Amino acid sequence: MNIHVLPAGPIQTNAYLLSAPELQEAVLIDAPGGIWEEIEPLLTKEKCTLRELWLTHGHWDHTQGGAEVVAATKARVRAHRDDRILIETPEVMEKFLIPGLRLGPMKIDEFLEQGQRWTALGESVEVRHVPGHCPGNVAFYFATLKAVFVGDALFRGSIGRTDLPGGSFQVLERSIGEQLYSLPDNTVVYPGHGPDTLIGVERETNPYVHGQRSGANIKSE
Repeated sequence: MNIHVLPAGPIQTNAYLLSAPELQEAVLIDAPGGIWEEIEPLLTKEKCTLRELWLTHGHWDHTQGGAEVVAATKARVRAHRDDRILIETPEVMEKFLIPGLRLGPMKIDEFLEQGQRWTALGESVEVRHVPGHCPGNVAFYFATLKAVFVGDALFRGSIGRTDLPGGSFQVLERSIGEQLYSLPDNTVVYPGHGPDTLIGVERETNPYVHGQRSGANIKSE
């Protein structure tokens, strides 16, 4: 499976195009503005059809390009129910938008649940609910690939902001400790902004949510 890291949109939000050319299928994780222009040539080059769009959460910078992607590909949308209002009625975020930006609504085809598992692109994926930055923030964990896509829950040396509606530092701290720091040390963290990192590095050095303090001190098997 190929992992294409594609920063896009006005604040360079990371989208991730996961593709399996041998299966001629692909999945997109998050859809910042203008992302269709980035992924269309990749899909053509790898002869892949985009089957699904997975949203880590409903904030505008992760969903701005989603309606265009769905219109072009008919991809099924998966997201957590707690962010339904942000995704299906994005006008509620208008006061947080950069002036001049417009958002198109998307219909969620399947609501994600904590612990849900399925097979995508020949790999098993697990959903981990990681609220605190946003009520419906989820992470997509691929155990065999040692990779987790976390949205805006955890960054290299930082965490998602918790001062927006529905945010809570206490909830995010608990979520990171229980749902992310419980993963093996060598799991690569693919965040919603900025460079990737490792679970083990963040557990030991993250100044906001440290593994010892959050009660998650689980090492790799």
